[in-house]
Amino acid sequence: MIRKLAQISGVLVAVALAVLFLSPRPPDTTEARVLASDGAEIDYCDPPVLDGSGALAADIPKAYTPGCGWESWPMPVLARCSEPLAEGVVDIRGLWRSTQPADIDHVERIEQCGNRTVVTTGGVIHDFVTDGTVANGSRDIESPSCANTWVAVEWLDGVQQYRPFGLPFVAVTRKLEETTRGDELVWNYPRVGEVHMQRICEVPAEHRG
Repeated sequence: MIRKLAQISGVLVAVALAVLFLSPRPPDTTEARVLASDGAEIDYCDPPVLDGSGALAADIPKAYTPGCGWESWPMPVLARCSEPLAEGVVDIRGLWRSTQPADIDHVERIEQCGNRTVVTTGGVIHDFVTDGTVANGSRDIESPSCANTWVAVEWLDGVQQYRPFGLPFVAVTRKLEETTRGDELVWNYPRVGEVHMQRICEVPAEHRG
């Protein structure tokens, strides 16, 4: 009985590893312009105006992490999108840098329009629609391991919730909090815990490629 359980466990582990590391990635539809210039040179305190005068979120091809991670900051994916944010979506656009805890130095860029979000950080570009489905969620990789990821994302009561593989539990959250110091983005991530971030205008020198 113990031997059979061990065999079953071994098969399950092998299948899981195969899914994570051997599954083919989707066709790369990232626009060439996204990787053609240095996104670290942009003033992120001047975000696009979402007045409906330009492209819709659905008009812009989905972006993906190049290889196993980018080395220089990509250009904004949703730069030409002006679709107003969908109902229930909180505006968390901007370039964010961690302030707490003190031993974490994390920088991430968040773009939004319509019900679409793009999170660029740590070598990855996670581009997704916040409709709670795996099909429209973040289908990408983790850097530098290149492990495949499938994540369903949705807004619920002002919190952006991430469910790996669409499973019925929330692994990661982002939410906006108003403080005496201004807006803070609070990011909860399993390997890190709760991280508080504030908006900045430029990519810090130590975070440039």
